[in-house]
Amino acid sequence: MDAEKNEEEKNDEKMKIKLIKNGVVIDHIASGRALEVLHILGIGEDYEDEVSLAMNIYSKSMGKKDIVKVENREIKTYEINKIAVIAPKATINRIRDCRVVKKEKVVLPNEIIGIVKCSNPQCVSNKCREPVKSSFIVVQREPLIISCKYCEREAKGL
Repeated sequence: MDAEKNEEEKNDEKMKIKLIKNGVVIDHIASGRALEVLHILGIGEDYEDEVSLAMNIYSKSMGKKDIVKVENREIKTYEINKIAVIAPKATINRIRDCRVVKKEKVVLPNEIIGIVKCSNPQCVSNKCREPVKSSFIVVQREPLIISCKYCEREAKGL
């Protein structure tokens, strides 16, 4: 009886997310941020291919993490940069024929352009008559602190 119970517990610990044939797997997302990743990728209720989402999965390195798997979807550099802002420990796995063909860690760029909105309502980047994209300089990576290039207002822990 105890052997049966131990086997059951082991099976419960295994991931129960379907493999994808072609697409992208975004792993090591900070717990609770998977829905934001879907938003960055523009995936909503009208997306027609398979999407798997796992939240609050136990991780030895992170405690808890989220995972997003998207069938038949490529990921662009600007999307990776956006993901790096909210999930700086994320990894991107590109899948072909059910195999990982490329694995990369997201890298937070030194300058974040057009991704984060400045919290200063008087900042030139928030004026609709000014053709300026928001631009932030990364001051500190862990924990994240960024500074607006225009008004120097800092933002912490996005």
